[in-house]
Amino acid sequence: MNHIQIIIPSVDTTLNEILIAELSAIGFDGFEERENELLAFSEENNFSEDELQFLLNNRNLSYHKQVIVKQNWNQLWESNFDTVIVDDFVGIRADFHEPINGVEHEIVITPKMSFGTGHHATTFMMMQLMRKIDFTAKNVFDFGTGTGILSILAEKLGAAKIVAVDNDDWCIDNASENTIKNKCAHVEIAKADHPQSGKGFEIILANINKHIILENIKYIDQATHADGNILISGLLLEDEADIHVAVQSFGWRLISTIQKSGWIALHFIKASF
Repeated sequence: MNHIQIIIPSVDTTLNEILIAELSAIGFDGFEERENELLAFSEENNFSEDELQFLLNNRNLSYHKQVIVKQNWNQLWESNFDTVIVDDFVGIRADFHEPINGVEHEIVITPKMSFGTGHHATTFMMMQLMRKIDFTAKNVFDFGTGTGILSILAEKLGAAKIVAVDNDDWCIDNASENTIKNKCAHVEIAKADHPQSGKGFEIILANINKHIILENIKYIDQATHADGNILISGLLLEDEADIHVAVQSFGWRLISTIQKSGWIALHFIKASF
């Protein structure tokens, strides 16, 4: 399946945050913020030129559109993909980069048409939160795995089993390739639209967006073991209140909130009743 890439000239971080939220609502599922411009990606069959033009015309914004076919994706990313270092904790690189020294863990990613490379603030913060949790011998659920990067890190941190799901065939293929590349032995990848209920996972990782998280709060809760850790991101600052309202009935206890570039990541623990 082809993907659509649009480039929107923008110099305002706050405007980028608003655009990402609005574009997500009309089918865009991948974003890259560069200096003075925002890139957004959508599967071709989810793309509506009319909806895009209506959205951007209301803000007097222009855009450039490009169709990206599968065989061109690696070339696109290789021209733009820089290494990412999350504190002294994780180094993320592609095959064509030199090994990264001075970090606890190194992950090699070939993103292709999937999203989640550590460049975006949400993935970066999820890794920061993961550093504070003991993954040793734990069962982990990675909801919306993308490139598989968080599952790969979970295994490196000692998880016994990681179930990683996504509803996109590109992501399933790419996550599978990346787990093999990183010599993972405990990651199970499957195509699914929502978390598996009643499985008793001790750690949930959900880096998606507010709408999908809210639609799946019940499933996330059912999948989480009592006293289990729930890490969620893909959220803008203004999304935080809606998340807190949604989790009240489930008794999740907020442990921490971190912020980066207008995005937030939340760490909850599920209450045991």
